Amino acid sequence: MKGPNMSRRFIAFLLVWGMILVFSAGRLPAQSFTLESVLSAPFPSDLAVSPRGDVIAWALDEQGQRNIWAAEAPDFKARKLTHFDADDGLEVSELNFNHEGTIIVFVRGQGLNRAGEYPNPTSNPRGTEQAVWAVRAAGGEPWRIGQGSGPVPSPSDNLIVFSQRGSLLVAALDASPKVEPLFKARGACQSYSFAADGSRLAFSSVRGDHAFIGIYDLKAKSICWVEPSVDRDVQPVFSPDGTRLAFFRFPSGRSDASDEEEGLPFSVLIADAATGAAREAWRSPNASGGFPQYYFPQPLRWAADGRLVFYSEHEGWMHLYSLDTADGRLQCLTPGDFEVEDSYLSKDLRTLVFNSNQGDIDRRHLWTVAAAGGTPKRLTSGQGLEWSPRMIADGQRVAFLCSTARQPAAPAVIGLQDRNRRLIAPELIPAGFPTQNLVEPEPIIFKSADGLSIHGQLFKPAGTKSGDRMPAVIFMHGGPIRQMLLGWHYMYYYHNCYALNQYLASRGYFVLSVNYRLGIGYGRAFREAPKGGAQGASEYLDIVAGAKYLQGRADVDPTRIGLWGGSYGGYLTALGLARDSSLFAAGVDLHGVHDWSAYLRTNSGFFAPANTEETVRVAFNSSPVASVDFWTSPVLFIHGDDDRNVEFSQTTDMVRRLRQLGQARIELIVLPDEIHDFLLHKNWLRVYRATADFFDRMMK
Repeated sequence: MKGPNMSRRFIAFLLVWGMILVFSAGRLPAQSFTLESVLSAPFPSDLAVSPRGDVIAWALDEQGQRNIWAAEAPDFKARKLTHFDADDGLEVSELNFNHEGTIIVFVRGQGLNRAGEYPNPTSNPRGTEQAVWAVRAAGGEPWRIGQGSGPVPSPSDNLIVFSQRGSLLVAALDASPKVEPLFKARGACQSYSFAADGSRLAFSSVRGDHAFIGIYDLKAKSICWVEPSVDRDVQPVFSPDGTRLAFFRFPSGRSDASDEEEGLPFSVLIADAATGAAREAWRSPNASGGFPQYYFPQPLRWAADGRLVFYSEHEGWMHLYSLDTADGRLQCLTPGDFEVEDSYLSKDLRTLVFNSNQGDIDRRHLWTVAAAGGTPKRLTSGQGLEWSPRMIADGQRVAFLCSTARQPAAPAVIGLQDRNRRLIAPELIPAGFPTQNLVEPEPIIFKSADGLSIHGQLFKPAGTKSGDRMPAVIFMHGGPIRQMLLGWHYMYYYHNCYALNQYLASRGYFVLSVNYRLGIGYGRAFREAPKGGAQGASEYLDIVAGAKYLQGRADVDPTRIGLWGGSYGGYLTALGLARDSSLFAAGVDLHGVHDWSAYLRTNSGFFAPANTEETVRVAFNSSPVASVDFWTSPVLFIHGDDDRNVEFSQTTDMVRRLRQLGQARIELIVLPDEIHDFLLHKNWLRVYRATADFFDRMMK
């Protein structure tokens, strides 16, 4: 009799336990996809168009295997041109066609660190390199041209010029190229470009606190220096007829390191390409230069009818301007409170196609405008994102890259007249990619403590019910000159970050991605907010405001809010844990800055006018190290020891300080020979798997 009674009790126990599990499953969202699947989508970049506009090419990263793909008008059927089949960390970038459109040149690998070492994340005993390669647009085996980067094909013959350690080299685009120095000159050669007939090459010779513009004559083998001064002259471009040369001039006395972060006055100069004599054509009315003139691949271009097109922020927002070089009249081509990003000039030099956040501030859409001026015309709209526009064929279609909240980045084409658009090679998105299981991030705006409006994107776990109190995570981008968007990002690093935010949401976390002050997308004043970074960390107010917003939600557990981010986002993660461990329950800090005063010693221009005693004191007090005594929340540090952006010593020092205090749980992932923007797909998987596991253990 004893046995049957125990069986009935055991069955009853199982039934009750099963009901508990069912009830729990209803309250906690089930994981609907794997990390591997959400990171499986290939990432396209470096979209290029042949001179005739009939072939497009792009680089594609398929889980670490990086190759070149191409598609030809009118059908645009994608075909793979190279077959590099290993997750070896060798990036493919800087695609460009030769003058006939028959050969694509590209760069394989990344550049040197300060110690003169190429990235080697696989710890290959044979070492690695960065080299210029070529492949025929029709297919065939690619061939290596030579060590270097920045390939610029001649517009008139099959020659290519590229850079190696600041010197310019030249080679023929054939299977057995002979690489030779183009010329020998002092300084580091940058931003070089050919005249239309290929007979001359303009370049910027950077020489510390000053830079000259030079014109090298390939036939005469001579250099003409253009209006030399004590200032810094950069970005030279020939006029279509080759008689004139335009370039930017920045005042002397400031290093290049500070240009992107701090405004500088700048002017546009036009030189006689034969004599080198130059005149000032336009001067900015305020100190708004630096960032626009270095952020874009083509910041200055000649358009039809003697016009110059360039970017400027002198009216408070990033816009395109057209300068009539005959009368000096300047016209804003894109007026309004929005930002312009990538742009492309049509073959006839009369029409610009560009992407911006006009009317949709947390997305990107395509527009066109005449280089001579007029009202911009919207080309795309809706819930997606579009970027990297390129005119193709007869100027009636545009190739671009695009995404949505659920569709990862992919190449596409659209007609200028009919607005018909379609993806190119949608079959490249893996069958197992969890398109339908992703959530649509919600746009939110909240106020910081000083009244500044802050934008964010909220990822809500699917299946939550009234009364649920879920854990939450705040994500902070790096840069800080970045902006997270309402969909898959146009940058590889943040394409991956978006994937992790989706994955965390699928595991039952509310994820709030905060576009804190100092970022792009909301105007120059927002990007140059006072007392930011090493001058006071005012952007941290926005992170605390994000946490308060989450605590005010009835569906978020106010005691379980975590932080994660990389680079500048790692800095803000560490700052939150150091200053407010009572507010933030745990954090994952990827290659973050922890001591601005140490950073300033090796990056003197970053967020500081000079390394005075007061500057260093404020920088230290703006850092996580200043509040380390109050840090009690658990943290996972992740850093590659060949980081070229944030020195590995930043993590070494912080871990040492925390170990001495013994108040916080510390976990570490160190990636030998890996850089800042992880080069190996397997490392992204490892890092993100560890991040999700860490939050599960610390906050669930």
